[in-house]
Amino acid sequence: MALEIERKFLVDLNKLGNLTNGIEIKQGYINTTDNTVVRVRIKGKKAYLTIKGENKAATRLEFEYEIPYEDGIEMLEKLCLKPIIDKIRYEINYDKHLWEVDLFYGENDGLVVAEVELEDENEEIKLPFWVTKEVTTDIRYYNNQLMKNPFKNWNN
Repeated sequence: MALEIERKFLVDLNKLGNLTNGIEIKQGYINTTDNTVVRVRIKGKKAYLTIKGENKAATRLEFEYEIPYEDGIEMLEKLCLKPIIDKIRYEINYDKHLWEVDLFYGENDGLVVAEVELEDENEEIKLPFWVTKEVTTDIRYYNNQLMKNPFKNWNN
């Protein structure tokens, strides 16, 4: 069984400094009738199909498979709900953890979120100085929810 244990935080971009070596990500979601998520992701020149179960706090089932790039592009264009999520991901090593910092653009322009994957839900982590607020349990920040209700529509 594949478990994803992940915490999510907002980021103060002014404290983060210059970011380099980001990778462009485009991802879309295939409609499901329950709380599972089926995601198609183009990350650089690779494509992935991911199936995620329902969140239980910071934990959920996750199965991810690399698929042919051309299939991923076609699935994104023809099978996924719109709008597509557009972001640039930066990886930052901080105190024994790899943090993925996503700068969203398009419909979610202005949103900056950091995620860190853990081995155990109770694992202690040292928060980087550029992290502001934890949003792990706020479903508005799930990518599949940002597709349904983009950041640009929020009353910030």
